[in-house]
Order: sequence, then structure tokens, then C-alpha cells
Amino acid sequence: MTEQGVRWTAEQVLSLAPDAASRTAGGKLGTAGPWSEAGSGEGTVWGLCKGSGSRPYQTVVDLADPAGPAYKCSCPSRKFPCKHALGLLLLWAGGDGPVPASAEPPEWAEQWLAGRRRRTEAKQASGDGGSGGGSADPEAARRRAERRAERVTAGATELEQRLADLLRGGLAAAEQAGYGLWDETAARMVDAQAPGLAARVRELGAIPASGAGWPGRLLEECALLHLLDQGWLRRAQLSDALAATVRSRLGLPAAADGAPVRDRWLVLAQYDTVDAKLTTRRIWLHGAASGHTRLLLSYGAAGRAPELHLSVGLALDAELSAYPGSGQSRSALGERFAPPAPAAFRPPGTSTAEAAARYGAALRDDPWLESVPVTLDRVIPVPDGDLWQLADADTDSALPLTRAARSRPGLWRLVALSGGAPLKVFGECGHRGFTPLTAWPEGPGDPVPLC
Repeated sequence: MTEQGVRWTAEQVLSLAPDAASRTAGGKLGTAGPWSEAGSGEGTVWGLCKGSGSRPYQTVVDLADPAGPAYKCSCPSRKFPCKHALGLLLLWAGGDGPVPASAEPPEWAEQWLAGRRRRTEAKQASGDGGSGGGSADPEAARRRAERRAERVTAGATELEQRLADLLRGGLAAAEQAGYGLWDETAARMVDAQAPGLAARVRELGAIPASGAGWPGRLLEECALLHLLDQGWLRRAQLSDALAATVRSRLGLPAAADGAPVRDRWLVLAQYDTVDAKLTTRRIWLHGAASGHTRLLLSYGAAGRAPELHLSVGLALDAELSAYPGSGQSRSALGERFAPPAPAAFRPPGTSTAEAAARYGAALRDDPWLESVPVTLDRVIPVPDGDLWQLADADTDSALPLTRAARSRPGLWRLVALSGGAPLKVFGECGHRGFTPLTAWPEGPGDPVPLC
């Protein structure tokens, strides 16, 4: 409820869940049975949920904050949102019956809301008054940047030697060495403060065990690493934009210095990738007026969901500022002018042939680019032997689905949604194929997340 009378869909509510268990538990509480004194008004939903104890849990959700939903529940869960908040939002999404609109919140809900407003106002007042810490020393910052550049240069030079040794001795040595060789090399790149190089080096260790044709794939990745090394070592000869791209691929910090672009940004997709230390959330947005497709990144420590959450199908009135680099999609989220609200518009689409051409053109600006965001119009998921592809309904072209896409439950959701009919599909198109992330039926209907 971010616009008068507009409620979220059940899919948008469940996308808030921090994990699969919460999603399942919240779904079971999305019925009227356990709830009493539920109501909604002015971007707030509240209710009492019967639990195992004698007193019901007091649950309230603030949906009107431009920074995103906030939750309060008297249950002992440490998850945000907890299953009671999810169940309450599912109940509210079902209509006015169990959660009537325009009601006055009870005292316990109003107290929490008032406290949130006071804290927000105090934070804004503190920000307007400025920081008392003083500005950073620019000379010290310059010296730190120079020292880091020297370490990165030493790491890139060492990596060049190791790649040369590998090719001189033959690729078969990589299969015999296993992961140990690459783990030790990656650790050296971490010491050199080049996390982007370290991540790429670690990926090399898995290639010899990836099946038939691995020597070719290993050689391709080594070539891209060599190109990145040379880009850094010869960065003085590059254009400013390409040098910024090299810095970003190495993992060096940069500020989003692009001019802020205010637009109504449609949330196209949101998905997380998890490793041992970090959860990375990727959120794709499309500007209704600008036509730009932009990527937001949010991070959380291992085992914790990132703070930023935007449900697919919502639109956000906000400013985005681009990060430096040639053809970079990543942006930083700036000022928000209204809470996210459901949107009826869809992104414009293109053909499968144009999608492949768009990726090829993007490689000129960023040779290390894995994929580009693309919305396909009128495509049909069809089997291709043991594989799957998206066939263009109006031409003879098609795009194969990536291995990651074929292993996700979203593939069968996509097939079921299509039923042999054309769809509009948003996803990432790269050299490994197309990964569908969200789909829309050809006629009226809500977007269906596939990841």
C-alpha cells in the first residue's frame, strides 16, 4: 500500500522473505484464521497473530517509508521480516475483507510508528547540520592511492609471469595441479589488493574439472586475465572511460560520480548470489522516461540478507547516479521521492538477434563483460535436445539458455507461463547464453520472477 487503494501482489510480498523457510512459514500465516484486529491505513498494516503463548504477537509493517519496508513484531524471531510480518502482508494483499483500509492504528502500533518518525527527523536534522568530523586529508588519500597502485602493479606483474609459466609448460599441468595452484595465486592477488584479479584466478581452478573442451575454456579465461593485467600496466595509454573500466574489474573502489537521473524506475529483477563471506544482491531497474536499464548492488555479511530490497513489479521514484567506466550499468541509489508502488508499465523489448548484437557491441567497451541486460519480445521456451532455448516467435533466430538457467525451478515456471505462447522476458544475455530473470504474459498480467 504505497498509493491510495493499491496493494501488493502475493509474489511481491513473498519476495521479501529472507529465506525459503520464512517464505513457507509466512505463506501458512496468510489466512484470516490466526489474525485479529488487523487493519491498514496511510502506508501501514497491523494485526495480532495468535501464537503458541497466551498473548498474541503484535505485528506492524511500515510500507510508506521511501527507504523501504520496516517491520516490528513482538515474536522472538531474529529474521526480518519474520513469518508473522509476511503472513500479515499476504493477508493484506488479498483485499479489504480481512484487513480493512482507513482504520486508526492501535496504540502499540502508533507508538512504534511515532518513534520511527522521530528517529528519521533527527537523522535528517543531523545530516542538515553537517558532520563535525572534518573533511578527509586529500594528501593522505593521494598517498594511500599511490601505495595501493604500486601493490596492484606488483600483483599484475607476478600474475603475468605465472600465466606465462602455465602456457610454457602446457595446459595439462593445470589439471594435475588442481585447486592448490590457483588458491595460492589468488591469495597473492589479495595481498596485492586486487580482489577482481583474485576472483578471476579462483575461477580458473574449476575449469579443468568442467568437462569436455576445458583446455579451450581455460585458454580463453587466461587470455582475458592477461588482457586485464595489460590494461592496468598500460593504463596511461587508455581513454579515461576504459581506464575506469579496468579499475572496476580489478576491484578498486570508485564513487558514483555520474549526474543524478530522476525517473520512475521499474524493478525488473532481484536475485542474490552467496559465497562463504558475502551475500550479493543484484537489482535491475528500468527507467520509464529515460529508457535506461541500471543495476543496483547491495551486500550482506555471510548468512544475512542485504539491506536493500525492491520487489519485482514495483516502481520507484528516485535518483540514480552511474559509476564510472565504459558501458557500465551499475548505479548508486540516491534520493527517493516516494515509496515503491505497483506499476502497470513494462520495459520495451527486442529480438533475440538484436540481443546478441547488443552484447557484441558492449564488448568493445568492456572486454570482460559477462552479460548485458536485455528484454526479449515474443519469445517461446522450447527444448533443444537436452538443452533449452528461447525461440523468437517472429523470426528464425533463438538464444540458448545458460546452464544456470536450466538448473533453476524458474525454467519450469517460464515454460508453464508460456504454454507454447509468446512471452516478454527480461534477463542477462552473454557468451554463455541467456539467463531469464522475469517474464510477462503477452496479455494482461503481473510479472513473474524466475530466480
